Amino acid sequence: SIVGSHLAIFFFEFFYASYLGQQRPTALSNFRMAQPLISIETEDYNTMEPIPSSPESDGPEESTSISHPFSPSSPSSPTTQPTSIQLVSPQEYTYDSDSLSNPVSQVKGSGSPDKIGTTFNLDSDDSPIPVISPTFDDSGVKVTRSTYIFVMCAALNSCNLGYDIGVNTGAGKLLEESLGLSKYELEIFMGSLNLFAATGAICASTISDRFGRRGAFLVAAIGFIFGTLVQCFATSYATLMLGRVFVGLGVGFGLAIDPIYISEVSPAEHRGRLVTWSEIATNVGIVFGFSSGLIFYDVDANVAWRLMFSMGIILPSLLIFFVIKVMPESPRWLISKGRDEEAKVVLQTIYPASSDIDLLVKDIKNAIKREMAAENAVGWDMILFPTPSYRRMLLVGVGSAIAQQLVGIDAIQYFLDYILAEAGVEEGRGRIGILVGLGVLKLVVIVFAGRAFDKNGRRPLMFLSLFGLTVAVFILAATFLFEDLSASMGIIGLASYLSFFSLGMGPGAWLIPAEVFSTTIRAKAMSVATFMNRATGTIVTSSFFTLARLLTYSGFFILLGFINIGIMLFFYFMLPETKGRSLEDMSMYFAELTGDSSVLDAERRLQNSSKLPDDEPELPIGTLA
Repeated sequence: SIVGSHLAIFFFEFFYASYLGQQRPTALSNFRMAQPLISIETEDYNTMEPIPSSPESDGPEESTSISHPFSPSSPSSPTTQPTSIQLVSPQEYTYDSDSLSNPVSQVKGSGSPDKIGTTFNLDSDDSPIPVISPTFDDSGVKVTRSTYIFVMCAALNSCNLGYDIGVNTGAGKLLEESLGLSKYELEIFMGSLNLFAATGAICASTISDRFGRRGAFLVAAIGFIFGTLVQCFATSYATLMLGRVFVGLGVGFGLAIDPIYISEVSPAEHRGRLVTWSEIATNVGIVFGFSSGLIFYDVDANVAWRLMFSMGIILPSLLIFFVIKVMPESPRWLISKGRDEEAKVVLQTIYPASSDIDLLVKDIKNAIKREMAAENAVGWDMILFPTPSYRRMLLVGVGSAIAQQLVGIDAIQYFLDYILAEAGVEEGRGRIGILVGLGVLKLVVIVFAGRAFDKNGRRPLMFLSLFGLTVAVFILAATFLFEDLSASMGIIGLASYLSFFSLGMGPGAWLIPAEVFSTTIRAKAMSVATFMNRATGTIVTSSFFTLARLLTYSGFFILLGFINIGIMLFFYFMLPETKGRSLEDMSMYFAELTGDSSVLDAERRLQNSSKLPDDEPELPIGTLA
């Protein structure tokens, strides 16, 4: 039943995804306009013709001269157009400039003589459909010092999970000796963190959406500190598990909020590298946890594990200070609450002084409008009953989070000391030193992985990571299968496993959900992704000793190898490349990938309504000018 639970999670995810199929993106996915211009597209969507700015214009670049070969050259023809207008139609048209303030504007056909002067309802099938508007161009934007500081503070939250993994790897045998725990009780203690973290992740969206990202950080840190104190003073297994509940809840909050906050304060061009700081911080915490075993090696077992746990209070205490004194609220959250001026102040610290912050705020507001319109088009249950584009988002994002745990990372890290012992590495300071060395190696690799994601893209690194993981677990399986192989072969296998995990599956499994989920569902979807990640981790970690006894250590690693191959197939069919795309692009990008008409229609309506002046009320679609 335990083996079946592993396989059931994977096969449900894979075959459900395969059932949906993969649709080719439309031609619109090739158009990402960074420069303000007017474009007329023909029926085959391949002709893009920019119209240059008028040399007589002294104003900003928001107006351009109409100079199209099909435009009538009469004095009554409009001479200026806002650059936000993009047209897609079998015929070629130009907007009547007198009606641009109305979401249902008049359009004078200039592609065929019989259409001249005809008034079109923009909601009709034969009307020009605006699909692209000029957006904030953050290509080439450098990361400001403030952004680095904010990201570094947020990443501290992930150190809590890392420290828990590292400290329990060394404290496991001490807990057995001090409290007389059985192997079954120990694996439940280790694995239960994931279960409680999953619960915390589900609650995180409510806290995050209502009280902001900073409020969620505070809840996470306070929960972790309280749980750690309960564990430190535990005298029984029941008290130890009570502390585990609060530690897990704090970890779950952090895992759900960290990548969201970092992605929302990072320019798109650098988001991949900066989001991986969360995973880097997890590995820093692991190294600290491993090191605590060396620091308290000569202390009595009944006291040593308590001191090791107590050191975990330091990092969340620092986080509370930084949240109160240093970190601003997420600008996207502020805009979603109508606090635009506060958001502008934050954005001015994130982007260089020359950046057009007003245009960026407009982009974010339009993205939120677009996604809310898509949500309203099909009801309120975008996660439970998603449209095709949102279903694809959820499969990719949640599937990545599940896959990270299916490769067995938490089970291997929590029981790393036991695996080394089984491989023949003698107990003592030397074995603890090997643990610290493996932790440092994992940390070094993930530092390089952050830049590699932005340079090489998401798909190549995820496939390279999974291939390396597959080879590594087969090396470990061979180490336990053939007794004549030395312990050094097991160390090489573990070093390869941790390195390839940090190269792709470690940071990528959180980077992908953080950027593919649209703003409307991001907090809730990240909570679902984190819940599934922790739930899968609970199953894998809590069944480690049971599977090792049932299948032997070699059989356990062979099982992981075949699971890795299955995950590669899932990513091959379902994972699109999102390198360089802004968060505001994602809903349209996935709509184009899946042909989701509800999102595309909402985009059209948003483009119409976005032409309104700020003080003019919107008219319902379908009303003629």
